[in-house]
Amino acid sequence: MAGSAVVTPVAPRLQRDRFLVPDVARGVAILAMLIAHAGPLMFDQPAATAFLQGQLNDVASPLFATTMGAAAAIVLAKAGTASAQRTVILQNVIRGAVLVLLGLLLSTWGSWIAIVLSFLGIVLAIGTPLVLLGTRALVAVLAAVLVLGAPLNELMLAATGPLITLGERTPASFLLEWLFLSPHYRVTNLLPWFLFGALLFRIRFGGRRAGWILMAIAVPAWWLGPLWRGATGAEFSPSGSYLDTLHDAGLVLGVLGVIMLLASLRGRRTAAVVRAVFLPFEAIGSISLSLYVFQVAVVGWMAGNGISYGSTDPVAWLVLVIGVPIVGILWWRFVGKGPIEWLIGVLSGRYRLRRSSTVGAGSAR
Repeated sequence: MAGSAVVTPVAPRLQRDRFLVPDVARGVAILAMLIAHAGPLMFDQPAATAFLQGQLNDVASPLFATTMGAAAAIVLAKAGTASAQRTVILQNVIRGAVLVLLGLLLSTWGSWIAIVLSFLGIVLAIGTPLVLLGTRALVAVLAAVLVLGAPLNELMLAATGPLITLGERTPASFLLEWLFLSPHYRVTNLLPWFLFGALLFRIRFGGRRAGWILMAIAVPAWWLGPLWRGATGAEFSPSGSYLDTLHDAGLVLGVLGVIMLLASLRGRRTAAVVRAVFLPFEAIGSISLSLYVFQVAVVGWMAGNGISYGSTDPVAWLVLVIGVPIVGILWWRFVGKGPIEWLIGVLSGRYRLRRSSTVGAGSAR
């Protein structure tokens, strides 16, 4: 007789052969998002913590896009055949569409969060086919988007900006906002990080030497913005500008460099300590989309119940920064796959629902 529905992955699931660096980096990105989104609940705070909060806010989205690119490259590599790779591309296009719709839905929940999911969905759909390019071609595309992104954003803002500020919103105005015009995120600035993540997979996330190289690039990249502002008197670098992208590069490469260096440490005791440090980041990173949706729901509930943007509420801050990750870790430990990850997997065809059956009084073997 018919039994309960179960989910069978269509693509191979990564278990022991998971890559540590993108898993941990994804967890760092989601924690950075949580801290940044909780910031409006600690309006009165020391300048040092406000500065740290700002850096975490800046690193979260490009780091998350980097891990998405790495994940796409891993799945495409495991697909093997051209036919299987085309299936992965189609699945990621569907996943991207679901993320766009989910982002639109979350924007109606009354939170103060600038929702990034629609932007990431488009990046996933556009970026996955590009991952199949050869290394030189992929580097060329990444460089072209980096060079052309900032002036293209400015050109499109001058030409079409009123479409997102005047009159009724249309699908075209939303698309222009996601691609070029948003003051928070833009596909033109997130796509290079997606492609960079795919390139990191090609060197298997590098190890110690790559970690030191990334750190050597990260430090001057991060400092160039403050030095430029000090020399020119400019107060800030506009979001999406070359200096802003360089600042993001300093943060993202610094985080990845530290993770690579820690992951390359040897010795039984040292490795055990590193593993213990990495484990909570792996946990929340593995259900990052579910945790993102959950925190938007929590913030929306707070905003609707008198906990307002720009207040100082340490308890509410702790709920977001400590409580939400703990919920995520417990879910990962006792349940496993996040519900949003499961739903998107089913909708995209990566996971297939089937019916298990029983024969007589015993189970089918």
